[in-house]
Amino acid sequence: MTKKKTNPDSEDSIPTFSEESGSLGTIRINHSVVAGIVRLATQSVKGVINVGGAGVVEGLTDFFAKKESERGVSVSEQEDGTYKIEVRVVLRFGVDLAKTGAIIQEAIRDQILSMTGNHASVIDVVIDDIKQESLDRDEDEDTWSGPDSD
Repeated sequence: MTKKKTNPDSEDSIPTFSEESGSLGTIRINHSVVAGIVRLATQSVKGVINVGGAGVVEGLTDFFAKKESERGVSVSEQEDGTYKIEVRVVLRFGVDLAKTGAIIQEAIRDQILSMTGNHASVIDVVIDDIKQESLDRDEDEDTWSGPDSD
């Protein structure tokens, strides 16, 4: 019978939420939750029109195969416990693409660390498209006639 050697330093490298949580069991965060955090952090960046702006076929596949929070976002866990993230976006025409991509990376990094206590080692931002925001959207909302407008 072999005994497992324990490394006391390994416990220090694992983020814990509280000392009590260790005695009660483990806390695991589903990758779909992390994907939701990534999606919301990305949408909060000025200049982002859409998350998950892949082509029509990939978009339909994502639509039927994944939860809304996972569309356009891929999350995997590295051997060292950090996250590898890819997010696909559509940006507003006229923004500095590289600067907006860097802001997206920072927003994701900060939110992941803040909410999970875990680090993202890789955050890839794929800019799938750029679009002009429609000014007609506001006009359409003003001229819409509902059931009460006779």
